[in-house]
Amino acid sequence: MWSLITIILSLILLMILAMRGFTIIIIAPVVSLFVMILNNMPIIDTFQNDYMNGFTNYVKNYFLIFLFAAMFGKFMEESGAARTIAQYLLKISGKKSKLRVLVTIMFVCALLTYGGVSLFVVIFAILPIAKPIFKEMNIPWHLFIAAFMPGMATFTMTMLPGTPAIQNIIPTAYLGTTVTAGAWIGIVSAIFVIIINIWYIHFALKRSEKRGETYFNMKNLESKEDEVEDKYAHKKLPNIILSLIPPVLLLVLLNLVKLEIIYTLMITVIVSAVLFHKYISLKKETINIGATNAVLPIINTSADVGYGSVIAATSGFAVFQDIVTNIPGNPLISLFVATNLLAGITGSSSGGLAIAMETLTDLYLSLGVSPEAFHRIAAIASGGLDALPHNGAVITTLVVAGLTHKDAYKHIFATSVIAPLVAAVPGLIVAILFY
Repeated sequence: MWSLITIILSLILLMILAMRGFTIIIIAPVVSLFVMILNNMPIIDTFQNDYMNGFTNYVKNYFLIFLFAAMFGKFMEESGAARTIAQYLLKISGKKSKLRVLVTIMFVCALLTYGGVSLFVVIFAILPIAKPIFKEMNIPWHLFIAAFMPGMATFTMTMLPGTPAIQNIIPTAYLGTTVTAGAWIGIVSAIFVIIINIWYIHFALKRSEKRGETYFNMKNLESKEDEVEDKYAHKKLPNIILSLIPPVLLLVLLNLVKLEIIYTLMITVIVSAVLFHKYISLKKETINIGATNAVLPIINTSADVGYGSVIAATSGFAVFQDIVTNIPGNPLISLFVATNLLAGITGSSSGGLAIAMETLTDLYLSLGVSPEAFHRIAAIASGGLDALPHNGAVITTLVVAGLTHKDAYKHIFATSVIAPLVAAVPGLIVAILFY
C-alpha cells in the first residue's frame, strides 16, 4: 500500500509541476526519481532499464509516423492548402446565424484533423479567418474555443474509425488491429459527442447573449488582439480541389487500400511536395522545419511513457491493477476507467494511452477482451480526462487564441472532457453487447 501511495503522490507532483509550466521532458525523470527513492529502487538501473526502455520503445515504434505526419502538416500549412479548405467551407456556410458559424468552425476543424492535419496547423489556418467573422457578427471571442475544441480534439481524434490520429495508431502496434477496429463503437460515440457538443455550443451562445456579451465588450479583447497576423493575405493559394487531394489520398490509402500507416504518410508527403511545389517559397526550410516539428511531440510522449514504465515496475502498480480490474462489470469498463485516469494524470491522451497499452494489454487480453473492442475503447478513453487544465494542447490553444483559462476553459471542459465521457457510455454498451 505504501508503494501505491507513492504512485499517487508522484501523480500529484506531476500535475503540480505541469500546471506550473514545466515541460514533461523535465517532469517525467524528476517524478520517476521521486518514485524510485520512495520505493527503494536502484536509481541508475531503473533509469537505464525501465525508464529508458519505455522511452526508446516508443520512439522506435512511432518516430517515423510523427516525422512524416509533421512534414505533411507543414506542407499543408506553408502551401496555404489548409487555409484554402477552411476558407472554402466557411464561405459555403455563410453568415446567416451565429450558431451556424460556430458549428461550421467545428466541422471545418474536424475535416482538417480527420484528413491528417495536426491541431497546431489547424488553429493557425482557421484563426485569421474566424477572427474577422466574429468581429463582423459581434460574437464573443471566447466562444471560438467552444467551436474549435470539439472539432479538433474529440470524434476525429479518438472515435471515428480510420482517423490517422496517433491515438488511433498506438493500439495497432500492441493489438495487431487496424485503424478501423471497433468501427461501430466509435461511430456511435462520435454521433453522441457531436450532438452533445452542438447542443453545448447553442447553450453557450444563448447564455452569452443573455449576459449581453459581444465581441467588443469582453475585457480580454484589447485592441492589439484584434489584429491577427495573416501570412496568407498576399499569397497565392492552391484551389480547393488541389488542396483536398493529399488529405483525401491519405484517408483512401489508409482505409480503403489498407496500406500501412508509414507508407501512407510517406506517399502523402511526396504527393504534397509535388502538388504544392510552386506554392511554397522556402522549400528547404519547409522540409527542415516539418521534420524538426516531429521531435518535441514524440520526445514529450516518450518521456511520459518512460515514467509509466517506472510506475509499472513498482509493487504498488500491481495493487492499482488489482483495484482497477476488480471494478464490477465487464472488463471494458475498468479498461475505460484506467486509461482515462492515466490520460488525465499525465495531461496527455497519447501519453496516457501509451502507458495503458504498455502496462495493461496482456492483462486485459488474458481476461478475454476482444482486441477490436480494446482498441476503440482505449482510444476513446484517452480523449476524456486528458483535456484537464495542465494539458499542453489546451495551454497552447488558449495562448494562440489570446485567451486565458478563466476566459474559456469552461468550454474546453464541457466539450472535450464532459462530452467525450458521456458519449463513451453508448459506445461501451455497443462494445459489451456486440464485441
